[in-house]
Amino acid sequence: MMPDILHRIGFKNVAPQAVFDALVTADGLSRWWTEGTTGQGSAVGDVVHFQFGDRGFFDMKVVAVEMPTHLRWQVVDGPAEWVGTHVNWDLRQEGDYTILLFRHEGWKEVVEFMHHCSTKWGGFLLSLKDLLEGRTASPWPRDVHIDNWCDQVAA
Repeated sequence: MMPDILHRIGFKNVAPQAVFDALVTADGLSRWWTEGTTGQGSAVGDVVHFQFGDRGFFDMKVVAVEMPTHLRWQVVDGPAEWVGTHVNWDLRQEGDYTILLFRHEGWKEVVEFMHHCSTKWGGFLLSLKDLLEGRTASPWPRDVHIDNWCDQVAA
């Protein structure tokens, strides 16, 4: 069984469509994940490019979309540990909340980079929450630097 990164987060008084919109456009993604986002991700086959300065990049291909409840990306370029993995976004309404179940699945093995990425995903999902609930988001390069890997990039 392959290990996965899993997160659950709720957005109070935010419609599923608003969350979905923040996941499928370069403008939306650049406002909470990385300012170096290009491309659109609203249709199967679209590729979105995420650049993190000199640190690196990820290219995600949309492989499934059910507006506004499900989005699935396949990592087609980037760090070797990520290539071939999938990122899933599942949304549902629960009372005043939109619930997001996030899954970055298909890691071949648990490596130290996976620990780092799990923490970073959590931070970026909180950035998304801040954005959608009217607070200041923290996309890269204004995100929380959690370890010496981040500090080396910022130096």
